[in-house]
Amino acid sequence: MTIQLEQYQSGHYQKGYEYRYFLPSTINDEWVWQTPQINLLLEKAAVKLGELNSFARLVPNIDLFIQLHVIKEAVVSSRIEGTQTNIQGRRMC
Repeated sequence: MTIQLEQYQSGHYQKGYEYRYFLPSTINDEWVWQTPQINLLLEKAAVKLGELNSFARLVPNIDLFIQLHVIKEAVVSSRIEGTQTNIQGRRMC
């Protein structure tokens, strides 16, 4: 069976006893599409994934690298919200 990307729906809601629940559609079939722009987006995504993969091979401890970026993102997000922090977690006055 093939999945037409342009008509694909991620799932639907079903009625349960006094509630509704979301039932996702299966995605383990062949995907097909008619829109050529999707090919361009997939090519760009594949290139970016390849770049990320090659960069990950250069980093000696990828878990530490990821942890540092998660912390950095949290600090930046906090600053956007108006909280003053730094990487060490101390409040800045």
